[in-house]
Amino acid sequence: MTIARIIEPAAAALDRTLASHRRAGLWLAVLSLALFLPGFFSLQPMDRDEPRFAQATKQMIETGDYVAIRFQDEARNKKPVGIYWMQAAVVGAAEALGLPEARTTIWTYRLVSLLGAVSAVLLTYWTALVFVTRRNAFLAALLLGSTILLGVEARLAKTDAVVLATVMAAMGALARFYLGPKEQRGWRLPFIFWTAIGVGLLVKGPITPMLPVFTALVLAVKDRGARWLSASRPLPGVVWALLIVVPWFVLIMVATKGAFLTEAVGNDMLGKVSTGQESHGAPPLTYFVAFWATAWPMAPLAALTAPFAWRARREPAVAFLLAWIVPFWLLFEAIPTKLPHYVLPAYPAIAILIAIAIERGELSLSRKWGRVLLRLIPGRALVLFAVGMGLSFYTGRAPGTAAYAVAPFLLWLAFHLLRDIGREPIDQSVLGAAALAFCTYVFVFSGIMTSGPFEPWRMSPRLADASQRLVKLLPECKQLEAATSGGYNEPSLVFLTGTNLRMIDGAQAAKFIEEQPCRVAFVDAREEGAFKSALAPTSQITLYERVAGVNLNGGRKLDIGVYARKPTP
Repeated sequence: MTIARIIEPAAAALDRTLASHRRAGLWLAVLSLALFLPGFFSLQPMDRDEPRFAQATKQMIETGDYVAIRFQDEARNKKPVGIYWMQAAVVGAAEALGLPEARTTIWTYRLVSLLGAVSAVLLTYWTALVFVTRRNAFLAALLLGSTILLGVEARLAKTDAVVLATVMAAMGALARFYLGPKEQRGWRLPFIFWTAIGVGLLVKGPITPMLPVFTALVLAVKDRGARWLSASRPLPGVVWALLIVVPWFVLIMVATKGAFLTEAVGNDMLGKVSTGQESHGAPPLTYFVAFWATAWPMAPLAALTAPFAWRARREPAVAFLLAWIVPFWLLFEAIPTKLPHYVLPAYPAIAILIAIAIERGELSLSRKWGRVLLRLIPGRALVLFAVGMGLSFYTGRAPGTAAYAVAPFLLWLAFHLLRDIGREPIDQSVLGAAALAFCTYVFVFSGIMTSGPFEPWRMSPRLADASQRLVKLLPECKQLEAATSGGYNEPSLVFLTGTNLRMIDGAQAAKFIEEQPCRVAFVDAREEGAFKSALAPTSQITLYERVAGVNLNGGRKLDIGVYARKPTP
């Protein structure tokens, strides 16, 4: 059976799906969930950013203080409050509905990112309708949904998927101001535009307004004017956006005595501009190189689109997309601090550019190098499959059931795409790439990262489980107060074991655990000498188990002893 026998009916079904925008949106939502949900509920809290966000939200719920942002006793004055409020609302609803342990269940915090990622896909479809037909707008949105970087952000309780949704709402409106019919302009689009700006500011500061500003400036220079911006109703729009942001900003400035602005702008934002923060410094062109990994399976199609984009750069539609992509991308290439998700807001514009090229028949595959580039799509899937199986062999642990269930389909699709991709119409290749992405994500996220092969890297869940087992062995204790001693002080352990987790050295851990019962100390092997030396000669502290593995950050091997006081006879 050739792959065309599957893809052709899928393409025909796509045409039936696109009979209305409502049906197209429904199918995009369903397909997005299929791409984003593998591993969503079972992935551990992924250090370090995700548990920091989740823990800060948890502390808001615990304290009832929804203005200040804190991680344990440390003020977290780096990002605005929007994402924490959204997560708190979802976790509160989950508790009200009776979800057990909602506050320490990481996927409840991730639901906001999932909703943001699905919204970003739907808004990409809405934005693409300005540039291409309904069918190709669907393909652009599906390409974005298939992209691994957005899939990762959909599974992490952070800001970036939500920010992308606000960017797409703003840019979809901006595209209509610039390219849409003037007689249809009222208040709906300005409301969408400025609400997206306000919410974006409340979630991650300047990123959302940065895209429209850069795009408008480039187009104003190109067109020698920007009268079209009057359609956005700038004066009432700015007032509305500020009304969304300013009340909390005033409260946080009062609560922190101005420290929030100093930390967020002076240390965090300007620090990233001047130096490579948190060991994330990298040279220019890093994002261009990383794009080939983070934008899979879209990257080869983007490379094939580049010659067309250059030829058509003066056309208003293409110029708008290039004004969206290029200045934003160059800015982040120039900034020393680099993380893959920083350039994610440019990915939808690249997907729409690909859709324009497809619609105009500009993705010519007559040359051999074009088909070679497309074969990188199945090639990357085979590499991920090999890495997953190699990890299983290395750890001596079998993959999960999901890996075995999907592996035959993954391999069949990959090998047939290697043979056939580029021979069929390019839109069918996009559908094949999306199907392969789904199989790959099920294999990686559900079959490997939440199963046996990844067990050595699941240190925080394993230590939290050890703590729960101890509660059963210590009948006088309903719960344990915990401390961690040297070598493993990850935010995920704070999130899973409790806000009061203490991060101390071996000698301090010995004093902590002897002071009163119902305490547990996780003592790294490097600190055990100091820990045991500091224990009293008549100490009743005993080693209950050891948890060995690898730190997800840095890859250092760990061997942690779980200590507690013997139960009272």
